[in-house]
Amino acid sequence: MNESAQPSRPVAKLALGPAWALFALAVVLIIARPILPDGLMRPAEMLILPLADWINAFFIWLRDDLGLIHVTRAFADGIEWLLDVTANILYGKNRWPRIGPLPWIVTALSAACLGYWLGGVRLAVLAGGTFVWIALMGQWKWAMETLSVIVVAAPFSVLLGLLTGVAAWRWRRFEAVLNPILNIAQSLPHFAYMIPVVVFIGVGPKAGAIVTIIFSVPPMIRMTLLGLRKVPPEVVESGKMCGSTSWQLMTRVRIPSARTDILVGVNQVIMQCLAMVVLASFIGMPGLGQKLLQLLQALKIGRSIEIGITIVLLAVALDRCSKAWAERQPVHHESGTGWAARHRVLLTWVGLTMAGFALSAEVPFLAEVGRGQSLSVANPLDAAMSWVIVMIDPVTQWLRWFLITWVLIPVRDALLWLPYTAVLVALAGAGYAVGGWRSALICLGFFGYVAISGWWDRAMITVYTVLVAVAVAASFGFPLGIWASRHEKRAKRVLLLCDSLQTFPSFIYLIPVIMLFGVNDVAVVGAVVLFAAVPLIRYTIEGLRSVPESMIEAADMSGATRGQSLRHVRLPLAFPTIMVGLNQSLMFSLFMVIIAAFIGTQDLGQEMQRALSSTDVGKGLVLGFAVAFIGLMVDHLINRMADSRRRALGL
Repeated sequence: MNESAQPSRPVAKLALGPAWALFALAVVLIIARPILPDGLMRPAEMLILPLADWINAFFIWLRDDLGLIHVTRAFADGIEWLLDVTANILYGKNRWPRIGPLPWIVTALSAACLGYWLGGVRLAVLAGGTFVWIALMGQWKWAMETLSVIVVAAPFSVLLGLLTGVAAWRWRRFEAVLNPILNIAQSLPHFAYMIPVVVFIGVGPKAGAIVTIIFSVPPMIRMTLLGLRKVPPEVVESGKMCGSTSWQLMTRVRIPSARTDILVGVNQVIMQCLAMVVLASFIGMPGLGQKLLQLLQALKIGRSIEIGITIVLLAVALDRCSKAWAERQPVHHESGTGWAARHRVLLTWVGLTMAGFALSAEVPFLAEVGRGQSLSVANPLDAAMSWVIVMIDPVTQWLRWFLITWVLIPVRDALLWLPYTAVLVALAGAGYAVGGWRSALICLGFFGYVAISGWWDRAMITVYTVLVAVAVAASFGFPLGIWASRHEKRAKRVLLLCDSLQTFPSFIYLIPVIMLFGVNDVAVVGAVVLFAAVPLIRYTIEGLRSVPESMIEAADMSGATRGQSLRHVRLPLAFPTIMVGLNQSLMFSLFMVIIAAFIGTQDLGQEMQRALSSTDVGKGLVLGFAVAFIGLMVDHLINRMADSRRRALGL
């Protein structure tokens, strides 16, 4: 038996003496709090750096002295021209080429044909039915305003991500510089992207499109790089033996071989675009997001649910179609097959499109659903929700009182009560425990930035919200994942539900909690709980299902009960995968807390919204980096724990 196949092997373990010493020092600082000097309680004024002023000065230099604003405005004008084209075609904005709007029946039939080509009848019904719903509910213009931006932003993001990913694969030094930038970019909250764009571009659709492009590029870079690295060497050697040049190897061998991963990147780009376009309503982006924001602020729950259903349908349809495209393999027809037989779906689409145009000319309802012709379920929904709220009001009132009085306020006050030095020392101890002095310094550096930024108390409020929400999510997410993993059919159904929930833009999770709890901290925590539970459930199921059957059978043969098998075999082996879910849950929670700030919390998110309204790019980025570094610190700790466990298991 070779060494790598041995069931166990010694793993180097850290001496945890320094970690315990750091934890003890943190406890001493907490106990000695009444006599600690102010400089050990909160960062002294001399330690707080004027980071916002430095960033503002740098951006002013970029904008005015270097003249970057002329470049960005020129690019924005080009984007605006493209937006005018798509807006004219999709909903009839009076711009060139003045051929729109397309009748809604034509768009719905086209979506159905695309869905059929990609995934068959079920996907055709989903894609076509989504646009039928939008038209009949009188939401066509808002939905097309949203789609007109995605149609422009997604191709830009895909192209930019593809080129950058190829460059990173080709030049390792460029990749080394790019990786930390991508880590921070994917940890920044949505609002951090909006503020610089508002400074350089302004507000409106073109600003929404540009911030969407910037936000959705990182996953495309990652997937391109991953796909190119997975290309088998023998495939490349075959291309070289055929006399291919470097350009031909890239365009005809490597990229086609990495097609599946690249198309997964396209799927992620599309979903990121939809998420950002909805949130770009905060910077004047019209469409479904702006309408939903207005309705939520007015507490019009029925109309909010209608818009929410539309956003969810669009998200699911776009996700399923782009995933089907990634999984679809090229179709090879038999020799001699006629052109018409090879392009039946295309010919069907042409025929249906012509029929749609003809019918819409005869029946105006098929071209545009008038204001008085649209359907609405808002009133029945409002009545139903009012009845539900009245029925469960005693429970929600008690739950709100209990959570605020006995959970949220005590946890918040406890975290705000802690000396910042004790928190930093404890985090350094946690870092040492999982990864030695290097990890201790990384944790100290990430959270030390929060201290010198001047936003310690706001950061602690953000941390308390995330900790409470993830704890609540874990209390039912882990048991639900364990329960679902016991049976294959049950696991598939729950995973399908998780996949669907993960496609929902974050705004959607605010609707049910505002409906039940109103506008307060409990609603914020409730929205975060819903958002954070999905990856916990998903990765618990995946981790437990990935445990080798041979290990489970060995435990059964040794007489272990189901509970013993779960505790001593399945959960320990699934631990690394479960930690991935916990990591994602914490990151999702951070993003959701920032998004939910418009409800009226007092955390970093609320300050970021204030920075956005005043276009204070320095303050916005300082806060954004604080959120990103909290997320990166958690990511580092959890990944180190998972890696240690993998090494201990010999994986």
